[in-house]
Order: sequence, then C-alpha cells, then structure tokens
Amino acid sequence: MATITVFPSRLQLPGALRRPAVAKLAVLAVAAAVLVPLLNSRWTNGTWPHELTVSLTRPLTAASDWVIDNRDSNPLFLYFLGHVSNAVVLSVRAVYLTLLAAGWAGVTAATALVAWRVAGARLALGTAAALLACGLLGMWVPTMQTLALMAVAVLASVSVGFLLGLAAGLSDRLDRVLRPVLDTMQILPAFAYLLPVVLVFGIGVPAAVLATVVYAAPPMARLTALGLRGADREVLEAVDSLGATARQRLLTARLPLARKDLLLGVNQTIMMALSMAVIASVIGAGGLGDRVYQALASVDVGAALAAGIPIVLLAVVLDRVTCAAGERLGADDGRRTAGWAYVALAAAATVAAALAARLAGRLDWPDAWTVNIAGPVNHAVDWMTAHLYSGVPYVGGTADWAGRFTSWVLDPVRSALLWLPWWSVLLIVAALAWLIGTWRTALTAVLAMAATGVLGLWKPSLDTLSQVLAAVAVTLVAGFAVGIAAARSARVDRLLRPVLDVFQTMPQFVYLIPVVALFGVGRAPAVAAAIVYALPAVIRITAQGLRQVDAAALEAARSLGATGGQQLRQVQLPLAREALLLAVNQGVVLVLAVVIIGGLVGGGALGYDVVFGLAQGDLATGLVAGVAIVCLGLMLDRVTQPTRRRAGKGA
Repeated sequence: MATITVFPSRLQLPGALRRPAVAKLAVLAVAAAVLVPLLNSRWTNGTWPHELTVSLTRPLTAASDWVIDNRDSNPLFLYFLGHVSNAVVLSVRAVYLTLLAAGWAGVTAATALVAWRVAGARLALGTAAALLACGLLGMWVPTMQTLALMAVAVLASVSVGFLLGLAAGLSDRLDRVLRPVLDTMQILPAFAYLLPVVLVFGIGVPAAVLATVVYAAPPMARLTALGLRGADREVLEAVDSLGATARQRLLTARLPLARKDLLLGVNQTIMMALSMAVIASVIGAGGLGDRVYQALASVDVGAALAAGIPIVLLAVVLDRVTCAAGERLGADDGRRTAGWAYVALAAAATVAAALAARLAGRLDWPDAWTVNIAGPVNHAVDWMTAHLYSGVPYVGGTADWAGRFTSWVLDPVRSALLWLPWWSVLLIVAALAWLIGTWRTALTAVLAMAATGVLGLWKPSLDTLSQVLAAVAVTLVAGFAVGIAAARSARVDRLLRPVLDVFQTMPQFVYLIPVVALFGVGRAPAVAAAIVYALPAVIRITAQGLRQVDAAALEAARSLGATGGQQLRQVQLPLAREALLLAVNQGVVLVLAVVIIGGLVGGGALGYDVVFGLAQGDLATGLVAGVAIVCLGLMLDRVTQPTRRRAGKGA
C-alpha cells in the first residue's frame, strides 16, 4: 500500500511562538533591534524634528476670515444653518415663556405631580423641595432660563446620541467609523470649539445648544451601542426562530434588553449637559451658568455656589424622574386610560396653581423669600485656606500633598517622557497598541501620537500626557474600588448616588477656586479637578456592569462553594469586561475633557494654549491645541481598548 504524506500548507511555528502575544513580542524584539540603531543614527536629538512640522496658522486664519465674510450671504448659512439657529431659538424661547407663564407655583406643582406619577410621594416631595430651594437661593429666573436651554439641549443630545448608538450597535463597520468621531466630540475641549461655533452661529443660545450637544451626545451613543451589542443571544435566537424581521427583532428584543443601558445613557447625557452650563455661558447662554461665571470672575465663591447648587438640584431631579419613568417602561398598559385622566388632572392642577399665584400677585418668586448663603460660604473657604493649606500636625497641609504629588509623580513622569527620543515614544505606542489589538490599531495610535509632533506641539503634548496618565491612574483605581463596593452593596449604592450626582453636575468652575485655595496653583490642582470630574462616570459604569452580570452564572459559582472574592474575580469581572473597558474609555476622555482646567490654574501645556486661543480670538492656536488633545485621546483609546472587544458581537 502506498503511503501518502501530507505536507502542512504553511510553516508551523514552535510551540511557544504559536501564542499570538508571544509571537508579537518576538516580532517587536526583532523590529526594535533593527529600527532603534537606524533611527538613533539619523536623529540623535530626542526632540521632534522641525522639518517634520506643519503650520496650520495660515489656512485656519483664512477659514476664519471666510466665515466672517460669508456668514450673511452664503446659501449654507442662509438656508440651512440659519434655519437651525432659528429653530433652536424658538424652541428655547417657547419652553422659557411657558415656564414663566406657569410661575413658581405652577412649575413646582407640575413637576411634583409628574414625579408622584412615575415614582411616588417621596420623589414628589424631593422634587418640590429642590425647586423651592432654587427660589430660596434667589435663583428662580436663572433656573428657568437654564432649564429651558437644557430641555432643548438634552432632547437634541439624546436623539442624536441614540441614532448614532443605534447605528454603531447594529453595524461593526459603523462602530469602527463612529468611534473616533465620538472620541473627538467628547475629548475636544469645549473652549477649543467655542470659537468656531461662535464664528458660525454668533454669540447666543444656538451656539450654546450646539456646544452642549457636541459634548453631551457621545455618552448616549456609547451606552446605546453597548446595550444593543450586549443583548442576550439566547433571547435573540428565540425571536429569530419565531420568524421576526430585523425591525421586529430590534423593537421587541434588542431595545427592551438594552433598557438599563439606555437609561444610564440618558442619565449621563443630563449630567454632562448641565455640566456645560457654565462653559456655555461664556458664549451667551445666560441662566445659572452666567451667574457662576460672573461670581468667579470676582472671586466670590459663595455667590458661585449659590448658583451652582441649583444646577446640581436640577440634575438630581431630572435624573430621578427619568430613571423612575424608565423603570415603568414595559409595564402593563391596562391603566392607560387612567394615565390620561391623571395627565388631565395634573394639567388642571398646574393651571389652578398658576392662576392662584397670579391672582395673589405672587407669580414671580418673592424677594422676601430668599436666603443669602454667600457670606457663610466665603467664611468657610477662608477658614479652610487658613487651617488646611499648611501646618496641619503629622499629616501636613494640602499644599504639602500637592507638592509631594508633583515632585514624586508628575515631575518624574514628565521628565521620563521628555527624555525619551520622539521615535522611541512612537515605537512604544505602536508596541502597546499592537499587543492588545491589530496592526491597524497600532497604526492609528502611532499616527495620532505623531500628529501632535507634526502640529508643532510635541513637548506640550507630552507634558499634558504626563498629567493625564497620573489622573487616569488615580481615577481608575479609585473608581473601580468604589464601583465594586456599590455593585455589591445596595446601601453603599444609595449613599453614593447623591454624592456622585453632586460631583458630576457641579460645574468645574465652581470647585476651581476651592481646589486652588487648598492645593495652590500648578499641575496638581489640574489633576485633582480632572479626577473629581471623571470619577463619578467610572464608578457608575463599573457598578452598572457588575450588577448586570448573569444571575445564573453567580448562582452556579455559589453552588460550587465560591467565596465572595472568588465570585468577583472569576465571574463578575470577566463577564463585565465590556463595561469595565467602557469605564476606562470614559475615564480617559473625561480627564482629557477637563485638561483645559490645567490652563486656568497654572498647569500649562495644551490647556494653556486652548485658553489663550479663546481669550485672544486666535483660532489657529486654540483649535490646533484642541486637535492635539484629541490626538492624545485617540492614542490612549487605542492603547487601552482591545480590538477583540468588538469581535463576536451580533449585528
């Protein structure tokens, strides 16, 4: 009998090299042995070569001049952007006039009745108390201005974010295309795109709404896509077996299964939209943000806090009401008739309350019912500065902590990054991105990092990167720890929820002065501000992901005798990997989103360039620095987000 010998179709690697990670490491070692000597002989200086830079000053200045010259005559502005602007103005004005016509009594009655309908008497009382507190602080009219603006901005943000997330959740190709777009929308500092927005729309409400939508829509898009891609495959297969069409599959299975993620997206959109209230006031949004901005301009922390508290209260009320309303989705529709009757009753009660207040001459909030908190708050800030800044026994003051953090963490990281030759930084970025992804991931990361050098901002970018790495590390360690605690304990979750609401909705400018008062001026307060802003989102997403782990898997682990720690390490964390990666992503982009704070408190680097560009009306300086921040964010996303996370997801 003849023997047939079968030869392998391709050369088989040795056993150890068959593992992808080991094979990649071997290829990287060979590449480094070849490239490092060549690059070192060509560029002995570690700084970015001047011949590899490109100046965008002239084209950006020309673009700015073109917009100014054609804003009143070009069809794009007259027949499209002009109509968009008018629609936004009319929508905001309609909401604002409705709120003013209802008066403080009518608005309070209407919101309390809505809260009572969706969540019961306790939330109704809390909602009424929150609105009355806005009046007691003397901020009723600014609160109504902000509420009208945010109502339109949040509705637009949720709509845009849902449509983008729907596209990304149903198509892998669109997900790959939209990821850098969403990164850019969320990372590009608001100050960087305020100037282009003002150039197109002018100072006023339309520019403020557009800036808010650009910043607040990405969380809704990301969480919508996450929810659609995380749908239970068994449920989807059961729907398919019944002959459901793609549309029926989406409406009857995917969207209901993604409800919790959608609600979290709405929550995050509301929080981020309200956090933009102060920044939007810079371009004419008015309302509470303008009060905060004017108070901080005069270094009046008390007045700033009096305007900042209503922003937090609005966020808490909207968060609770929308979450409670979402929990009722999918409930029995048998009470639909009763629901319409309740709507009619609530409308009648609102009209009655508004008419009673008008007849009593109390339609507007009475000045005699206000409370001044500015004085006590300013005294408290002065006490903290005097007693905590330095000289605290044993532990030292906050200035000592900031100094140690700067000298022990920030300075060494920055020095190490600046000491490395520019080409070695690119090689390290490529290696890290390729190890966790593909060559396309590595190429994207390298091009993004190299773009900062091409723009002529290599050193400021590395300085900013050192601050971002420190802030992200602290944020992720603290966020994962607290998120795990919140997921494993309902009591901890209830205690943390109002605290996270305050941290996430309090405008950055409000805690800017206390941060500087406690930590001084420099890079440490910039890092502290970034941590405070990014931490709530990381905690929320981590806790949400761990709570959504399949209960059957946890029960199986318990039946095998697994301890709580083993369940966490071997079941919850692996199954919540998608949510944890999203938490990392949000930690990175949110830290970068407030790196602008560093330019306001002495952090320098790219944040200072963005602030300087806006202050001087220099589109080239501000926008180029903002683009460099986006490139850093894109690089960090590719280095921290494995490409495999998108594999295996159904369309």
